[in-house]
Amino acid sequence: MTVRIRQATLADLGTICRLRLQRTDWLAERGSDQWTRQGRGLPIEIFAHVVGRAVYAGETWIAEQSGEPAGTITVNDRADEGLWTSHETAESVIVHYMIVDLRFAGNRVGSHMLAHAAALARARRRTWVRLDAWTANTDLHDYYRRAGFRLARVAGPEAPGPSAALFERRADSWLPAVIPSLPREAESIIRSASPR
Repeated sequence: MTVRIRQATLADLGTICRLRLQRTDWLAERGSDQWTRQGRGLPIEIFAHVVGRAVYAGETWIAEQSGEPAGTITVNDRADEGLWTSHETAESVIVHYMIVDLRFAGNRVGSHMLAHAAALARARRRTWVRLDAWTANTDLHDYYRRAGFRLARVAGPEAPGPSAALFERRADSWLPAVIPSLPREAESIIRSASPR
């Protein structure tokens, strides 16, 4: 199935909040406190306000499959205090609130959204796609590793929130590998040396 990425509008805010609540419940069923009040996650009212500002600023996108919202991602150049240095922030885009609708899990929606973040980084001449992940959610860390990210570090005590596992991936690593063309002479030598 094809994934289409479009800019979110304020009409999508209810869907984005529904995705956040859906994923929070799913995580809690698996023993994670990610995004819960007990885990120091943003209450849904504050989340709605923060994401609403990001939507208004043009920083939030919706992934669609078969015309239905399948996920959301916010990408900008800001990070929470104490996570990335000002130099690291200046050379990257920062991913926030990436959530895939459980109905579309396993369809590579997250991969498409991360590739979109990389395209935004390259368009802005930024080198890195960076994000912070919930520190205690090691399954999420494994997801980002499988997606080609590396753990840069876990932020120190100056990071005020529960998402201090810092992951990064070069923005140009999403581009297809360029296979250099061989000079014609080399091609003919290879062909003549190949067994028939």
